[in-house]
Amino acid sequence: MALPMVSGMEIEASNTATAIADSIRMSPDRIDEVRMAMVEACINALEHSHASDQEVHVTFQVLGETGAAEKLRIMVSDRGVGFSPSDLEEPTMAGKLKSTHKRGWGLKIIRGLMDEVEILSGIDGTTIVMSKMLR
Repeated sequence: MALPMVSGMEIEASNTATAIADSIRMSPDRIDEVRMAMVEACINALEHSHASDQEVHVTFQVLGETGAAEKLRIMVSDRGVGFSPSDLEEPTMAGKLKSTHKRGWGLKIIRGLMDEVEILSGIDGTTIVMSKMLR
């Protein structure tokens, strides 16, 4: 699905992810985690990609043995400027309420919510590949 990079597009993407996760009988807690990760991935594309085509492309795949869903894989892609994932500093909390970094929390949140996360980025844009096991 191609979504325009406008405020609120993350809601449409998360609604679709929720419907697919529900259709394969993912538990409500896991569906919530998929929904939150989808929102973070779309917001990252909106805020950081600087894409000239102003679209986010989302692909959903249900993976598993014949007729039995085991995993939901979601790919969120933009055609922006890209970045080097290895150059990102891991955000941490210093003290109770102060963050040592103002940015970078989206990817950390996605990694915490999903079972598998891969970030592919270069001059042609960025794709976040994230998967959640059914159980």
